Amino acid sequence: MGDVEALQVKNLFKVFGESPKEAIDLYRKGWNKDKIFSETGMMLGVCDASFSVREGEIFVVMGLSGSGKSTLVRMLNRLITPTAGEIIVGGDDIAAMSEKELMAFRRKHISMVFQSFALMPHMNVLQNTALGLELSGVPLAKREARAQEALEQVGLGANARNYPNELSGGMQQRVGLARALANDPSILLMDEAFSALDPLIRTEMQDELLELQSQHRRTVVFISHDLDEAMRIGDRIAIMQGGQVVQVGEPDDILKNPANDYVRSFFRGVNVQDVFTAEDIAKDEILPVLREDLAPAAAREKLGQHGFAYVVDSGGRYAGTLSRASLDQKSDGAELSKAFMNSVDPIDCDATLSEIIAPVARSACPLPVIGKDGRFIGGVSRENLLKAMSREGQADG
Repeated sequence: MGDVEALQVKNLFKVFGESPKEAIDLYRKGWNKDKIFSETGMMLGVCDASFSVREGEIFVVMGLSGSGKSTLVRMLNRLITPTAGEIIVGGDDIAAMSEKELMAFRRKHISMVFQSFALMPHMNVLQNTALGLELSGVPLAKREARAQEALEQVGLGANARNYPNELSGGMQQRVGLARALANDPSILLMDEAFSALDPLIRTEMQDELLELQSQHRRTVVFISHDLDEAMRIGDRIAIMQGGQVVQVGEPDDILKNPANDYVRSFFRGVNVQDVFTAEDIAKDEILPVLREDLAPAAAREKLGQHGFAYVVDSGGRYAGTLSRASLDQKSDGAELSKAFMNSVDPIDCDATLSEIIAPVARSACPLPVIGKDGRFIGGVSRENLLKAMSREGQADG
């Protein structure tokens, strides 16, 4: 996954009502959607949404019921016609396409998986999977070959001749996914695709999607109201509130720096132990930091009231940890490294809080945190570890 933008949404609006331009003008004058509805009867489903989706990422859009997320995703392939704004894919504006251009675009670039399985009961699994290709005029042998390949991708190759009523709910949703994959789309839209499944099957489908991404990265826009799902599968998340996109970012970035109380409420209760890393909570002022070429006598003086100190080399890489007791056991003529404590192991910067609880609890002093290159980042004490763990997803940076 790179930084190439597969899809750009610019100032997108959807107004339900008789005078949509009037509603947009009022919105731009500062009226909120509730006031516009109460005064004019027009409903803003999506309000001035702007964001981009990177090529090869799973971009999750989430929000409460009525936040506009399903309206938004349906505009991305013009199942719902935007009132204003642009939807750019490959330099083309979907919002401005004619019906003929739109049909050609959908065949080539975009497929959608819905919450309802939408399988034809009189067709077998292979025929259901090939349905979109059939409607596009693809010859029988070619469409069945592509449908079979897609079924193999989702683990249903052996079920091609079964009928929908012979499959479990999870298997039926796999057929829906295979039907979308058979078109080999550059963009896959998934609207609450797993929400109708029981929790165990839902997790399996999430695993299936991640496995498919590992084999062949597609650009996926995934609509969800489930935070656990969004955190698990999303490379980035967009939070919608009242038709607006109020924040876009990587899951841990949003957790640590929520844009407002609405976003913060979504992440309340998230287990920060598996999200925050040692680098996120490392503090550089916990203990003195000394150069390794310092004489023991000078190091003892710089220790001041502290019982411990970190030592780094000339390049800022962690060398060891001193204690007042370990210094006192060495003569002033000895190298500082001779006084390093043996029981202090540094923590990798990307270690999660759950991974460092035990070593921090056992250590006699705050543990040093180091980067990939060995450079000293800071220290983690029991106190700041406990403070981080008590935040319960309500981080504000």
